[in-house]
Amino acid sequence: MAGSSFFRYRILVSIFLVASLLPTITSAQVLPVKNQEEFNDSIRKELRDFGPYFGLYKDNYFIVGTQFPGIPSRYDSDVKFQISFGIRLTDAVLPWQTYLFLTYTQKTFWNVFQESMPMGDINFNPAIGWSKPFFSDNRYVGKLTFMIEHESNGRDGEASRSWNRVSFSGSALIDQWLMVHAKFWIPIIDSGNNRDILKYCGICQSGVVVSTPDKKFCFDFTWVKRAGFNLNFNTIFEFSWRVHKKSNLNLFLQYYNGYGEDLLHYNQYRSMLRVGLVFKPRFFSEF
Repeated sequence: MAGSSFFRYRILVSIFLVASLLPTITSAQVLPVKNQEEFNDSIRKELRDFGPYFGLYKDNYFIVGTQFPGIPSRYDSDVKFQISFGIRLTDAVLPWQTYLFLTYTQKTFWNVFQESMPMGDINFNPAIGWSKPFFSDNRYVGKLTFMIEHESNGRDGEASRSWNRVSFSGSALIDQWLMVHAKFWIPIIDSGNNRDILKYCGICQSGVVVSTPDKKFCFDFTWVKRAGFNLNFNTIFEFSWRVHKKSNLNLFLQYYNGYGEDLLHYNQYRSMLRVGLVFKPRFFSEF
């Protein structure tokens, strides 16, 4: 029991430190964008001019919730948190005005309402990527990205889950308040325990992000197409509200409906509604 208490204490301390550091890491993200030219200049500096540094890649959040609809219980309620960051590999301008980067994303499901608060599953997703931003008439219009990704839950035996994929993604900025994105991948499945993963985790995804001009409110809809010719999708809806224009703190709601939310239970259906806090990248979140 003493060892278990010490382990829980270390987990809580780690989460407290991460939550304390994230506002500092993301403090540069609160700079206002006054006009399109300044916006474009900021994008160029962010993607090409600045030297290698760590920054947020996907959304970083800490949320708690339960199945929806339904009556909450300790067995279908949990805490979900995600930590994601990336780093430029060189400060040199690569051919075709591109850049090379490494990313790491960790998604954790924590059964805090059960006895001893066990970790349900932890998914590790390192990747290396190459990206090309596009500008038209001095206006940022989007980017294309090529990535080699690995994802696993770090377990062995019957609970082991892993796969690799070569992915191609793109995003287009229709206006400063509207962005569309899409991604598809070529899977390389090497685990005997999840050879049917495409039937549940999908073969491609698309989505749309709608935000107010001041970025105070943001709505994101993402659809993940599962393998097969029928209309089977995993659906993700997210809403964030920046509580103050000078703050990087966002209240966050996420609804997940479908399969593949975590690797351990990738073939089990879930309908989960969670709320909490999110720290978002400076310009655009990755998906």
